[in-house]
This record gives sequence, structure tokens and C-alpha cells, in this order.
Amino acid sequence: MNKNCSSDYGANPCALNIQCATIHNNNYRTSIWTGKYLQTTLMSIPVGGDIGLECHPDTDQFFRVEQGVGLVKMGNTKEDLNISQKVFNGYAILIPAGTWHNILNIGNIPLKLYSIYAPPRHPFCTIQRTK
Repeated sequence: MNKNCSSDYGANPCALNIQCATIHNNNYRTSIWTGKYLQTTLMSIPVGGDIGLECHPDTDQFFRVEQGVGLVKMGNTKEDLNISQKVFNGYAILIPAGTWHNILNIGNIPLKLYSIYAPPRHPFCTIQRTK
């Protein structure tokens, strides 16, 4: 791990139990690996919370749910989220660049997931305790 950051491996090679890291993360967002072309962040969405409606014009995104129950909504415009899917442990969510999306925690425990961005979306060593 980088000496100046306790959460982000930077672009260094690593192998880790991402399921365990995801479930134990209690921050809204924690970056764990930020390379030149890819970034992985852990997320914890509180009961009743969401990631917020957003669109990344130049970034593809992958989510994997490790704990909890969520509702993902996606569409080509923020007014027309025509895809709505309940997701839970083991589900992957793939979001192409330019797609509006939101993930809501509809369960009764924190929704734990990790996200992969290509290219990176957040600064190296990002830690957001809350949304």
C-alpha cells in the first residue's frame, strides 16, 4: 500500500479478497486501487439511501453487489429511466458511458458494493465517509 494513503494501492499490482473488503467498508466511498486506466472503489449505501442520479459521459462503470438489496434504475436521459432491476448479493450492474443511473438501497441493512470505473473517476486515495 502507498505510505501516504491507507486505502488505495495506487497503480501497484495487488491481490485481495474484494468481497471481504467490500463488506467491511463502512464509508460511502473508498478507493482501493487507482491506476492510469481503471479504478476500483468500495461503497456502502445506508438504508433508504442511494448513490444519486448521475451520468458519466466518458466513463464505463461496473458494480457488483456483495450485501443487501438494491434497485438500479438506468436510461438514456434522466427523465426516462426505462430500466429498473432489483439487485442483491452476486448481481453485476454494467453501465455504459453516457447512461443515466441511480442505485437505491431498498433493503433493511447497508447496501455493500464495489465499483470499477474505466477510466478512473475519483482522485487517488478518495475516502468519502458520507454521500
